[in-house]
Amino acid sequence: MSAIHKLAPITVETYLALEENSSVRHELVDGYLVAMVGTTQRHNLIAGNWFALLRAQLRGTPCRVFMSDLKVQVGNNFYYPDLVVSCRTDDLAAKIVADPKLIIEVLSTSTEARDRHEKRIAYQRLDSVQEYLLVTQDRQQVEVFRRRSDGWEVETYGTGETVRLEALNLAMTMAAIYEDALE
Repeated sequence: MSAIHKLAPITVETYLALEENSSVRHELVDGYLVAMVGTTQRHNLIAGNWFALLRAQLRGTPCRVFMSDLKVQVGNNFYYPDLVVSCRTDDLAAKIVADPKLIIEVLSTSTEARDRHEKRIAYQRLDSVQEYLLVTQDRQQVEVFRRRSDGWEVETYGTGETVRLEALNLAMTMAAIYEDALE
């Protein structure tokens, strides 16, 4: 005899408790767990390049860059962006980044649709987010979504260009972002 069981959404409290002891990271979207998948070496190199570049240029400022093991909360949803920058330094022991200013996602085949649509829309709801970056893995392309007084705009950078991060008053060359990541 078959049985049908209705799946019920979990609470934020249950999610945070589960995530504390889980060996697999999960995002929480509308009450349901979304397991995080592994990355490629290329993805890791690009994210690492971003971290190194941002860390060096933010040194001496109140802003800090964090890698993919910290969550960003949007309402009752929780996401693990590849990189996030916050200029709040009040709780460095926290596992949730408060008031993110800049969020970066390195695109992969399995995550691109979510990064490009669901996550972009969610992150843009946060008043603190000034820029959201989508970084392509297989060619030099970075899309910077910028908050403006009348909405959002997107600027796309390609090979040989310098990516401007207005929110942090910084610039990164495409060569540095993709160093050792493209053959």
